[in-house]
Amino acid sequence: MIEQINNILPQTQCGQCGYNGCRPYAEAIASGTADINQCPPGGDEGIVALAQLLNVNPKPLNPAFGEHKPKSVAFIIEEDCIGCTKCIAACPVDAILGAAKYMHTVIASECTGCELCIAPCPVDCIVMQPLPEPLSAAEKTTRAQLAKQRYEARNLRKQREEAENLERARQKKAALLKLKSAS
Repeated sequence: MIEQINNILPQTQCGQCGYNGCRPYAEAIASGTADINQCPPGGDEGIVALAQLLNVNPKPLNPAFGEHKPKSVAFIIEEDCIGCTKCIAACPVDAILGAAKYMHTVIASECTGCELCIAPCPVDCIVMQPLPEPLSAAEKTTRAQLAKQRYEARNLRKQREEAENLERARQKKAALLKLKSAS
């Protein structure tokens, strides 16, 4: 059931629902701790699909979680970018490219429109731009699945990096202890 709910969600990973991503929100819906009307990016269409899946009545989007907006993507005003990398760290689907002290850019086709890159930007060089044309249902589904894959790949990479960092720290500590005991 969790996977079916998660597949309905737009995979923006924005956290507007009050959960840290679409899957945690899907888990909360499945367990009955969250309502079906907390996802602004999913809008009425998402609420209706969740209601049908769960055999409950649809309800309006809860305004406490935000409002539904047309699909948009982040755009970096390149001449203002200072290359701080804060937007890269904030992007839940790795849709921003760049390196420290160099200009960054958004891969528009991969951007979910989550807006999580805006707040950490110290120079306010990120703006949201509406997509020129609305996406078809098939395009929405395809983009959501790709975003889900990118999000999961990013999470696996971050877990692997954390495990590698812990192992390096463990090895350094063991080497220091060995040096201390030898002296």
